[in-house]
Amino acid sequence: MALLNFTRRKGGSDGPADLSSVLAGYSIEVMPRTAAKVEDFRALLPEGTRVYIAHIEGTPIEEMVATAKRLAEDGFPVMPHFPARIIKDKATLAEWIKRYQGEAGVRQALLLAGGVAQPHGTFDSSMQLLETGLFDAHGFTHLHVAGHPEGNRDIDPSGGDRAVMEALRWKQAFSERTDAQMAMATQFAFEAAPILGWADRLAAEGITLPIHLGIAGPAKLQTLIKFAIACGVGPSLKVLQKRAMDVTKLMLPYEPTEVLADLAAGQAAGRGALIEQVHLFPLGGIRTCADFANAQLSGPATARQGDRGRR
Repeated sequence: MALLNFTRRKGGSDGPADLSSVLAGYSIEVMPRTAAKVEDFRALLPEGTRVYIAHIEGTPIEEMVATAKRLAEDGFPVMPHFPARIIKDKATLAEWIKRYQGEAGVRQALLLAGGVAQPHGTFDSSMQLLETGLFDAHGFTHLHVAGHPEGNRDIDPSGGDRAVMEALRWKQAFSERTDAQMAMATQFAFEAAPILGWADRLAAEGITLPIHLGIAGPAKLQTLIKFAIACGVGPSLKVLQKRAMDVTKLMLPYEPTEVLADLAAGQAAGRGALIEQVHLFPLGGIRTCADFANAQLSGPATARQGDRGRR
């Protein structure tokens, strides 16, 4: 059952918020082990949905490439992660690129430092991966980098975002000398106001990279809090903590209806112009996440009917 549907929209009209505009063209993230549980992605995702493939430390490159090949053969644009800190050296990076291209036709990549404290080799950051020139040399058409609406303690241990902003300015400059289209794929957050404020600040400082905004899909509240803490989600975590204090909601599933509706309202008012689309993290399962998004794209009436069907 959808728990965060708005009973009244701004302007006084009754019914759930229309989230179709903010969810149009959404992307989604999978891992090889979660993708293996999906029998047919074509029956689950809209045609042309970009699918990111998360590369967790310890996952063999063979499993990553096989997952990319399967999705590509089903007609989906595939964007595998390239986590700098688990890539041993330039030769390994070149090998991964060649395998992805040769076996799965991949021309898109998300470059990030990766959640590993100690680098496995010579790379420590996504900027070092970009500087190799390998992605341009192999004709990658889309290169995404990480964005941090609430900062990142791994990059700025004392708080603030000085180092994060310096890195982002470097990536902005790089985007002006690469043939690839660049964008930011962000960590998920749970409150629209700081996201919109961050996006507006970037635009004011001359950053033009489009934002593909991370949003956590439907999940049990306990699951979501666990992932949020592990991923270093910032102040917006208080949205979940406040919900957890309500015993009537503690055991009930969360849906990102409120944050999406507030984002849609903010964009309608001219805020967050850099936010190009939503990127969904299916923390409660791929099917659950896709079903939620697809129901919203079909319109509030369809989503409401779907809610009744799950009661």
